[in-house]
Amino acid sequence: MKKCDIIKLAMIGISPGNGHPYSFSAIFNGYDEERMKKCPYPVIYEYLNKQDKKTLCIPGAKITHIWAQDKEEARNIAKTVFIEHVVDDYYDLIGEVDAVILARDDAECHLEIATPFLEKGIPIYIDKPLADNMQDARRFVDLAGDNRLLMSCSATRYSREIEEAREKIRNLGDILTVYAISKKDWFKYGIHLLEAICSILGTNVKSVQNVGQEGEEIVHILYSNGTHVVLQVFQEISPLFQMTLHGSKGHHVVTFNDWFYMFRNMLCKFIEMLRTGKRTIPLEETLGIIKILVAGQRSMQEGNKVVRL
Repeated sequence: MKKCDIIKLAMIGISPGNGHPYSFSAIFNGYDEERMKKCPYPVIYEYLNKQDKKTLCIPGAKITHIWAQDKEEARNIAKTVFIEHVVDDYYDLIGEVDAVILARDDAECHLEIATPFLEKGIPIYIDKPLADNMQDARRFVDLAGDNRLLMSCSATRYSREIEEAREKIRNLGDILTVYAISKKDWFKYGIHLLEAICSILGTNVKSVQNVGQEGEEIVHILYSNGTHVVLQVFQEISPLFQMTLHGSKGHHVVTFNDWFYMFRNMLCKFIEMLRTGKRTIPLEETLGIIKILVAGQRSMQEGNKVVRL
């Protein structure tokens, strides 16, 4: 794909509680201010409105098509973020666009929706988590093969705060333990913490144990090199995302605040992947993160047992 080509993208949504079809599309296309004010997710307008509209959009790419289960909702999103085509079926996107963004975070549907695009060699970004079980995750790896372009992650790995943390940890000595906390549930929100941590520490994990309970999950992750990670994901807690890295020579606190930066940076990485034809994140790393996520869920389901990887 030439640098001068305008990349045509399709947006696939929606899932409950997830405003990414609005926010991701706005980062490519811009938005109608009055309609965005009425978006079901007020925080999106709040952070978009703080940006310089001259630098809001990602150049060289545009969301041209959208599909959602609820066509009326798809039409509303389209009008809000200037998407020209609303299609009746996501199969209708094949042959019309250069790549697809699957912005739904209900992982149980990801494999079914993504398969026809991967089989046709159409590049795809899939919202986190890639899958909710290892069978689907491994099937994704098989479908992608050696050269089909697949990217799935949380934007936290591309956040300003994690960029700063990578610089800071050079002065922390050996990382001995990491503590992190998130609101909501382990599967959809624990992944945000895992993506950030694994982008720094990798995925060479020895064991996972969830010692919490439904709505109050506390997950201990032991790395093969002896580093300990403790993640707490509580349904009712604030702040939303925070973590502390403790090393032999100091510590560093990360509080995630700049949602726009991380979303835009992640989407820029997706476009970079389309331009270069090279995967942004190794699939082995994504698979490793899903393995930890599934192990945390399994541990709680099986009486808080230690799950060895």
